[in-house]
Amino acid sequence: MAEENQQAEQQPVFQIQRVYLKDLSLEQPNSPAIFLEQEAPQIEVAVDVGAEALAEGIFESTVTVTVTAKVKDKVAFLVEGKQAGIFELRNIPTEQLDPLLGIGCPNIVYPYLRANLADAITRAGFPPIHLAEINFEVFYQQRLQALAEQQQKGSGDSIAVDGTSAIN
Repeated sequence: MAEENQQAEQQPVFQIQRVYLKDLSLEQPNSPAIFLEQEAPQIEVAVDVGAEALAEGIFESTVTVTVTAKVKDKVAFLVEGKQAGIFELRNIPTEQLDPLLGIGCPNIVYPYLRANLADAITRAGFPPIHLAEINFEVFYQQRLQALAEQQQKGSGDSIAVDGTSAIN
């Protein structure tokens, strides 16, 4: 019986505690005149991912997306949302923790953010914009490569994959 309890304690744990909308902002600097424009807007999308330890084995993972729509040189709208999740990650090997926070957790959080942004844009009076799926594994690899290049340039500070400064 004691062996079973010990084995249960060593089993990897990955649980979603909560998914929530952490921040949402919408700006329409040229409304209502922008609604009279006939030209389709140009859409720019920026994505960022972050992770933070909240307590022992408890982490917050965030995905931030900024969508900017412009008609000619005028901003039709700018919407930014940050969706977050609180995850319990225990008995996960250290080398797997960072990829889990940089790939697995954002894959869970992002669909909620897509829906929230589409809803906000529609409620603002614009046609819906449905953001494409994101391959967070490729996004993670690109961030690792950028960090490696930054470290090769001789920067004294190191930056963690979540974008925060790490202390050496």
